Amino acid sequence: QVQLVESGGGLVQTGGSLRLSCAASGRTFSSYNMGWFRQAPGKEREFVAGISRSGGLTRYADSVKGRFTISRDNAKNMVYLQMNSLKPEDTAVYSCAADSKSYWTVSTGLASFDYWGQGTQVTVSS
Repeated sequence: QVQLVESGGGLVQTGGSLRLSCAASGRTFSSYNMGWFRQAPGKEREFVAGISRSGGLTRYADSVKGRFTISRDNAKNMVYLQMNSLKPEDTAVYSCAADSKSYWTVSTGLASFDYWGQGTQVTVSS
């Protein structure tokens, strides 16, 4: 079991940047693939980015590839999402999540993730 707390959300103008942080409890953090998801009003939660246990593999939604970068620091039990060139359509509640089920892949599916943070609001104004 792992507890996750996100921070770093806020209001930013189109084209701006923001870095989200996710702090995890427990010394087994490195056992989990990690992911970032987002949910906009009236929309279903969608995959944004994922990272393997070691940080060697990453995956991104097509909508954010080239603009967002996921990273992790296992020594600090932290995962990050650097968001650049933000667009109004990036506005959503962003949540980090821990995947306790996937082994062979960096999953993009909600069902793979057992543990979730409370979310942090990102608003991009036009």
